[in-house]
Amino acid sequence: MDDDALMRALASGAPEAGRVLVESHLAHVLAVARRMLGDQAEAEDVAQDTFMRAWKAAKRWEPGRAKVSTWLHRIAMNQCLDRLRKKRPEPLDPDFDAASDDPDPEVQLQQQQMAKRVDSAIQSLPDRQRAAIVLSHYQGLSNPEAAEILAVSVDAVESLLSRGRRALKQSLRPEWSELKGETDLALAAPSESMNE
Repeated sequence: MDDDALMRALASGAPEAGRVLVESHLAHVLAVARRMLGDQAEAEDVAQDTFMRAWKAAKRWEPGRAKVSTWLHRIAMNQCLDRLRKKRPEPLDPDFDAASDDPDPEVQLQQQQMAKRVDSAIQSLPDRQRAAIVLSHYQGLSNPEAAEILAVSVDAVESLLSRGRRALKQSLRPEWSELKGETDLALAAPSESMNE
């Protein structure tokens, strides 16, 4: 069953359709919320609220107007932006180190510190720039999809991405040479470089 059919079934009161919809989209909704909020518990709250809102709106769903995945991303993103406007999360102490029993703790610690540094830099971006970076680079959405979720033009998304990349590059300048070698950070779009 495609997403539109699932929404129709959900509107008709079929709970199984809701379960399938959640299984299909939960990971992406959680990833967006965690990247935006920097907190797993809050991300789970946003995901739960997103699917509850989707269920309540199922009867009003209009197939073909938008993709269900884009619509769910938009609901989640709006909730994240609302939460960010209400309060700012406290960043972790930069000297915080988590103990690990895994082999090669020095390398693992360096990777954890780098990941925290990148996450901290992303969290310091203005909300809209952060949203564009998360949707484009971490969720792999196209600029038109990100524009639809953020309710802005494609040009505005491109501008947000450009400013966000420049701010990240500036913020991460001390680590920049190390970051350029990391393939899993995905800070630059595949067709673009952050050397703008």
